[in-house]
Amino acid sequence: MDIPVLDWQRFASGSDVAGFVKDLGAACRDTGFFLVKGHGIPETLIHDVFAKGDAFFARPQAEKAALDIRGNPHNRGWACQGSEALDETSGQMDRKEAFNVGFDLPADDPRVLKGEPFRGVNIWPEIDGFRDTMLRYYDAALALGIGLHRAFEMDLDLPEGYFAPHFSEPMATLRVLSYPAAPDGEGIGAGAHTDYGSVTLLMTDGVGGLQVKPRGGDWINVPHVKGAYVVNIGDCLMRWSNDIYVSTSHRVLPPKTARRSIAFFLDPNPDSVITALPGTGEAKYPAITGADYLRSRLDATYTPKEIQ
Repeated sequence: MDIPVLDWQRFASGSDVAGFVKDLGAACRDTGFFLVKGHGIPETLIHDVFAKGDAFFARPQAEKAALDIRGNPHNRGWACQGSEALDETSGQMDRKEAFNVGFDLPADDPRVLKGEPFRGVNIWPEIDGFRDTMLRYYDAALALGIGLHRAFEMDLDLPEGYFAPHFSEPMATLRVLSYPAAPDGEGIGAGAHTDYGSVTLLMTDGVGGLQVKPRGGDWINVPHVKGAYVVNIGDCLMRWSNDIYVSTSHRVLPPKTARRSIAFFLDPNPDSVITALPGTGEAKYPAITGADYLRSRLDATYTPKEIQ
């Protein structure tokens, strides 16, 4: 089975909108995985995000622990090795660490002051340029994710702009990840799981390990195309599309050499009601807000801090 490589410029430039949408729709219905090149996000910016992530992960454990994500109710901060078990069936701990950045709001924002779900402030390490680099990348990835939703609208016969109100201030998360070398091959880099949100944009450093398991099939390696994003449909969009689009299980094997990636998880606004899209038939799932759905998934992922 091939995971298609799609050129975003076919859609963005208007040169082949119909053909791009057709190819995109086929991928979303097949495995829910595809690669996107021609996205326009500068290579220098991607390089800078990797570099800032490297600088953070090299910091002393005690310094990173002050930003522990398990002490933050808004899904921001540092996730240490052993704090996540993405494979909920095996309970096997992931061999990775990560740092999360969310939708950026000032401390005096009324939603922050009220403690609304996923409406907290970001927390930042004391690394020169870290905040600016991450927020510039966040904005660029968000623009690409919203653009993909315009193509989803066309494929799903939705009115133009249907998704726009749901991603005006989304619960999107930028996550830089570091997988230590595992020459023994033991454990798992990231356990088998499906992503929680609408769509994920993943940039890797070229080190292998990412695999996907199509329905009824075996695990296959996801190819690396330099500069291209690995894009996959998340559970929220599968639910939203009433199972027209598919969210497929994937994992990261323990790499023989250190591996890094940058993931951008695009979830809708907290108060968006996720229910079957118009024209998709009788709803297969009950309606739920974006915040309630994301919280239910995150609560099943993290291990309690006190047992570490």
